[in-house]
Amino acid sequence: MTGRAWLFVAPVLIALAVVIGYPVLRALWMSFHYDDQLDAVTGRFVDNGESTFYNYLHWLVGQCQVITGGVTECPTGNLGSEFWGAVGVTLFFAVVTVTLEVVIGLGMAIVMGKTFRGRALLRAAVLIPWAIPTAVTARLWEFMFQYDGLVNTIFDTEILWTSDTWPARFAVIAADVWKTAPFVALLLLAGLQIIPNDVYEAARVDGASAWQRFTQVTMPLLKPALLVAVLFRAMDALRMYDLPAIMTDNLPATRTLSVLVVEQTRQGPNSAAALSTITFLLIFAVAFVLVKVLGANAVRTQEEQRKA
Repeated sequence: MTGRAWLFVAPVLIALAVVIGYPVLRALWMSFHYDDQLDAVTGRFVDNGESTFYNYLHWLVGQCQVITGGVTECPTGNLGSEFWGAVGVTLFFAVVTVTLEVVIGLGMAIVMGKTFRGRALLRAAVLIPWAIPTAVTARLWEFMFQYDGLVNTIFDTEILWTSDTWPARFAVIAADVWKTAPFVALLLLAGLQIIPNDVYEAARVDGASAWQRFTQVTMPLLKPALLVAVLFRAMDALRMYDLPAIMTDNLPATRTLSVLVVEQTRQGPNSAAALSTITFLLIFAVAFVLVKVLGANAVRTQEEQRKA
């Protein structure tokens, strides 16, 4: 890269370093320090110095400090004891919501890809849930899932959707799928539209049924778009915050890692920084695995298509 090219790129690199690089490094530095403690004599918060890996052990193995010194197992009710439960809830939400959204989104994309009267109106209507802010979506679904809300009225049930463990989880999943399935459909629709019609015509001439055309033509050619949809939604689902925090009022059964980070921020920012780092590493690991597994399949599929 020439010197003149660096002059054009440098402002962007500096802006990224300030906006992204500094907060990340600052959070990493904070994660290796104890949270400030209130001095009983002066009434001021004082810096307790470096903690090495205490903040990470606090979350990963449930260690908590005691007043007399040393560490012990975090008691029930302490946020440190809820880390692995939050990991399980986060992964559960991610797997279930992404799976449902891909299946429903694929069906929506296939329907929207057909040529029929009113197709443009249907596409615009389908995207409305995705365009609504997440906080508004959470409040709308909270109203519907209340004890005397629309859901219990329609199904003539008396389920506590926002306070019982599994009903609350299913309520969050339903709201997330309703909101984000149109986004997946939009990504898959873009992938469907680049598949040549000649491929389908050749399959029909060869006597392939509709199911064979779907499994042998559509799905292999749609793999690159599926990779993008799954990757985007998985990363988004792993940092879910708004829906469980608003719909279930911070219920432990729906407490994700992002909710746990916000709760810990109110008690100690340095420990919250360590939890944020762990959450980032988890999301990075999942994204890496998805790219390695699905990405390799997508590339191999494209190479086989070119050879054919």
